[in-house]
Amino acid sequence: MTSDDPRALSDALGRLATTPRLLVALDFDGTLAPEVDAPMAARALPEALTAIARLSAAEATTVALVSGRDLASLSEISETADEVLLVGSHGVELRMAGHETSLTDDEAAARARLSEVVHAAAEGHDGVFVEEKPAGLALHTRLADATTTETVLSEARRTVGALEGIHERTGKNVLEFAVRATGKNDGIDRLREIVGATGVLYAGDDVTDEDGFAALGEGDLAVKVGPGESVAGHRVADPAAIARLLGELADLREHLGHS
Repeated sequence: MTSDDPRALSDALGRLATTPRLLVALDFDGTLAPEVDAPMAARALPEALTAIARLSAAEATTVALVSGRDLASLSEISETADEVLLVGSHGVELRMAGHETSLTDDEAAARARLSEVVHAAAEGHDGVFVEEKPAGLALHTRLADATTTETVLSEARRTVGALEGIHERTGKNVLEFAVRATGKNDGIDRLREIVGATGVLYAGDDVTDEDGFAALGEGDLAVKVGPGESVAGHRVADPAAIARLLGELADLREHLGHS
C-alpha cells in the first residue's frame, strides 16, 4: 500500500542516504517537470535541477533520468550535465559512452510497417499527433476531445493488431507501440549494474513508471508522484514535492560524509 505519510518517507530517505553506492533514478515529465501541452516546452523545476546537481557532485552517487521520451528529446529538454545518465524510450536508449541503439533488420522492417498504420490512424484528427521513437511510436491525444481520442485509439489498436511482434504500452494521454518489449525496469536494472548501486531511489508519476517501481527491491525506495494506484511504497503530491525530496536527500548525503 502506498503511504502518504511524510514522516515515513523522511525515515525511508534517511535509511537510503546511508547506502554505500546510491543511484537516484527519476522520471522526467510529471515528476521533475510539470505537465504541459507542448512536449518540447517541458522543463524541470529549477529547484529540482539544483538538487540534481548537488547529488551528481556527491561521492558515490549517480543521478539518471529514465523516460519514455526518445534520447534526443530527453537530452534537449532535461538541461542536465553529462554526469547525469539518460535512459530514453523506456529503456531502449542510454546516454553513456560506448552505447549505441540499433534494431535488427526484422525489427526495422516491423517498425516501418508500424509507422505507416499509426500515422494513418492519426491522420486528419485534430489534437492528435505521432511521436517517432527509435523502436516505435507514441500516439498522443492530450489535445484531442474524448470522441476523437476514442476513435483514434480504437482504429490504431485495430490496425496495429494485424501486425506481428508489436508491444503496446498505455500512459497518460498516450498510446505507445514498440517493436521491442523493454520497460523502465530494464533501464533501472541496467543502471544498477553499470554503477554498482547498493540502493536505488526511483520516482515517477505515470502508469509506465510502475515497471520501474517493480524493479526495486529491499533497501530501495519507490516514490509515486500524484494520484493513482501504485506499487510504490510512498507518495508525494507533485514535482515541487519531488524537488524538496531531492534537496533533502542531497543534505543527507552531505551530512553523512558522502560528498
